[in-house]
This record gives sequence, C-alpha cells and structure tokens, in this order.
Amino acid sequence: MVFKVFLFLILVVPAVMAGTPRKPIDVPFQKNYNPTWAADHIKYIDGGKQATLSLDKSTGTGFQSKGTYLFGHFSMQIKMVPGDSAGTVTAFYLSSQNSEHDEIDFEFLGNRSGQPYILQTNVFSGGKGDREQRIYLWFDPTKDYHSYSVLWNMRQIVFFVDDVPIRVFKNSKDLGVRYPFNQPMKIYSSLWNADDWATRGGIEKTDWSKAPFVAAYKGFHIDGCEASAPHSLCPTLGRRWWDQKEFDDLDGLQWRKLKWVRSKYTIYNYCSDRVRYPKLSPECSRDHDI
Repeated sequence: MVFKVFLFLILVVPAVMAGTPRKPIDVPFQKNYNPTWAADHIKYIDGGKQATLSLDKSTGTGFQSKGTYLFGHFSMQIKMVPGDSAGTVTAFYLSSQNSEHDEIDFEFLGNRSGQPYILQTNVFSGGKGDREQRIYLWFDPTKDYHSYSVLWNMRQIVFFVDDVPIRVFKNSKDLGVRYPFNQPMKIYSSLWNADDWATRGGIEKTDWSKAPFVAAYKGFHIDGCEASAPHSLCPTLGRRWWDQKEFDDLDGLQWRKLKWVRSKYTIYNYCSDRVRYPKLSPECSRDHDI
C-alpha cells in the first residue's frame, strides 16, 4: 500500500523524462545460458522457459551466459528461496575474467523465517570493490517473480528492481575512479552456501534440515553488445539504444524513486561508512549517495 501511494505521488508531479530501458523479452534458458557447475542441481520447466536452482549440503549450482558483453541491458526474473533461507546467497552478476576484473553484483542474502531478505549490490572496477550497499526490499521476494536488471553504458551503471532504480554508479574517470568500459563481461547466477558471513555476519548458520533450498528463474533476457576478446571494443558502440543521450542520466521520476529507496530501505551504504572509509570516495558525491 505504501509503495502504491508513493507511486501516485511521484507520478502526478511533472518530470522531464529520460530513457526507460526497453522491456525485456522472455526467452528460454538454453538460448543465452549454460550450466557452469553441478548441472544436476538445475531443473528446467516448460521447455526451459523457467528453471530452478537448488542448494543442498553437497553442493550449490550456477550458470553463465554463452556470450561475453560490453555494455547493454541484462535482466533476470527470480523468485528467491522461501522460508528459512539463512546462510544462503542467490547471486546475479556480471564479471570480466582477469585479475583486475570488473564486476556488477546483485547478491540476495537469505534470512530466518519472518525476517526480511537483504539485497546487497557492489561494483568492482579495475579489481577494486568494497563498494557495498544493502537494502531491504519493499515486497517479499519469495512470493512471486520480480525483475532484477542492470543498465550499463559509458556514462552510468544503473541497478533496477522491477522499474525502480535502487543504485547508480556514474563514470567518474575524471575524478580518478576507474570505470568498467573496456573489459567484456559474462553474466552469471548462482545459489550457494555462505553461512560464514551472509546472515547477520555469519551468526545465523544454514539449517540443512530445510534443504534443498530452491530459487526459481525465468526471463533470461540479454540485450548487449557481444565482444569475444578482452579489451575489444564493441563495434556498434554509440549506435545501440542504451548508448543514446537519454540514457546518460536518470530522469526526475527515476531520481525520486531512488531517493525513496535510499531514505526508506537502505541499511548500509559504503559512502556513509566513515569508520571503514575515513576518506569519502570521489564517486559518492557524483552518484548523490551522500
């Protein structure tokens, strides 16, 4: 109800619209992805239009994209592990393949029954990460599918939950901050046990009597520029929809949605952590994170 009221209030305020990412196209798992480990823990439903990943005491599982991409729009519809999922992590992320890697992360941290899921995001550039942000979601992610997507171009990286931007990471190369722009990335997803840190800092351990833990997927949308070799440039750079001027920044409505998430649901932001980071990272001001 609160979310519906919020949407009404912001929609009646006029705004100059920037670009809205194109609607993802649902495709079967096999079109864009392959299993990477424990393939027997992945099950396909309705010809691969849906898939489930399962975690038990023996192993988790994961998959990766067939292609490697430099910029684009990448989304997945996921229904998280229900019930007591403490200790588990469901991850959806982009990553390059070398030591100074770039990475764009969604990590969903499991919970004890009745407690909210935590969504952690992070951005690595040139091998440097430590840019964690954590939010509570404004819905129960175990009850239905929701879309989690990344828009990545030369000017910004935007994390979306459904159509709500929850984080922006601007190109701050001019401020001395490395930005992911020349290392193609694959898309990955995995379900695994991380009870040494995932739930309340590792206090809550995985209850294996509740196994198997199952996350469900559909959508499997990829709309990116495929680049086969490291450091190769996308041959269509500047000619795809996500590289147009309207995607240089969020519009007024999107900024208001992001402000709402930050004020109501953010529980940790590295930009505000003066104990861990006494000196403010340069990108925090540009991203309006302070």
